[in-house]
Amino acid sequence: MERHVAFLRGMNLGKRRIKNEDLRREFEALGLAEVACFRASGNVIFASEGGDEGELGRRIEGGLAEALGYEVPVFLRSATELRRIAAREPFDAAAVAASKGKIQVAFLAREPKTERRKQALALSTEEDRLTIEGRELHWLPSGGISESSLDLSALESLLGTWTMRTKGTVEQIVDRYCAAEA
Repeated sequence: MERHVAFLRGMNLGKRRIKNEDLRREFEALGLAEVACFRASGNVIFASEGGDEGELGRRIEGGLAEALGYEVPVFLRSATELRRIAAREPFDAAAVAASKGKIQVAFLAREPKTERRKQALALSTEEDRLTIEGRELHWLPSGGISESSLDLSALESLLGTWTMRTKGTVEQIVDRYCAAEA
């Protein structure tokens, strides 16, 4: 069994509400094991037999759409990948210390092609630092994300649909659910 984390986009926003217990049951109904939810924002940790990540993601998306009546984009990472993401220090320590914001991690469906990556990184400023590593965009806002002038819609149009979490949330998931993995 391999441990994974599913980051779900748009959970518990507006009229899209589901309790963690119900979400856990939906994942178990899909044949997934050791299911746990972290916070009420669509972070689901589970174990499954190996296999193709894309196929697993489509199975989860299809099952959730059928159960909930709306599409839920799913961004899967293995426990190994998530440990690497949590360990990354994508920005200079001095920039992080000077910022009043929290490092954000946007989980992308796929690694961006070179031209899209360049265009996205061109939106980086001293107030909104950006870097891309693999299938993750890292963003260090200088303050709260609602205060930022970064055009998230333009960024998403370049990189595709994503879901975002703070780096602290990623680290907490790793510490609680993925740290013991070899």
